[in-house]
Amino acid sequence: MVEKTIELTGISSNSIEDAVSLAVSRAGVTISGIHTAEVTNVSAVVENNKVTRWKVRVKLSFLVKDELHE
Repeated sequence: MVEKTIELTGISSNSIEDAVSLAVSRAGVTISGIHTAEVTNVSAVVENNKVTRWKVRVKLSFLVKDELHE
């Protein structure tokens, strides 16, 4: 078995959880079988002394299919 891991950044003005969910759902449009989401970094964008957006760096892992292309 082989799995691949990609790194994405999710951004949300609502919450950290929303930023993670957004990254996973967007990746799921073109990638099937995502089974792990590891949050590796969380940061906040601050404007006028207020948090306006959350940014999360997420590593997503999925299995590489055994099918060979001919």
